[in-house]
Amino acid sequence: MNTVLMSDKEKSIKEDKNKAENALFDKKQKLQFENFVNPIDADKIAKNPGLLPYAHTVGGAIIVPTEKGIMKSKALSAMEQQTEMQLDQIREQINLLAKQAQEIQSRTQISLEIYNADMGFEPLVNHTYFLYERSQTGEKVLSMIAPEQWGRSSKMIFMAEVLLLADRTWKVIRENEEENQNENNIDI
Repeated sequence: MNTVLMSDKEKSIKEDKNKAENALFDKKQKLQFENFVNPIDADKIAKNPGLLPYAHTVGGAIIVPTEKGIMKSKALSAMEQQTEMQLDQIREQINLLAKQAQEIQSRTQISLEIYNADMGFEPLVNHTYFLYERSQTGEKVLSMIAPEQWGRSSKMIFMAEVLLLADRTWKVIRENEEENQNENNIDI
């Protein structure tokens, strides 16, 4: 019996010794892990490699796009192209509307100028007239006589050839260009 008891005591001593060695090994391991520096760049390491949409190792499974993925890609590409075309059309329409609004505003301004000008007749719709400025007073004058048809008298500066529209606004057909301004001075 004594031998059996001894062997149990010896067993417990050996187990205690193994536990102490294992505890020491765990401390060594902990120190190694704490001091470990990974030689691979942190940007090139996946935290969850199983969630990547591609193989992350040489032996990983090959991932091939499915027909469904190809179809979605083509559909998205076509949709983006069509949307861009429609947006370009809308941009063109916006530019056209802005240009038309600018023309209306310009017609309104020239109409105000002409109606404030000195005119000795009643203008008729769809007839062309000529706007001049008197060089001495700066006063505007509407005339039926073209710059080429004037004789020589006093100085008038040709400003524009205008057409009276049905809505009683005026449309500028041609304007006097600044470089030709001296050539278009007319004597009346």
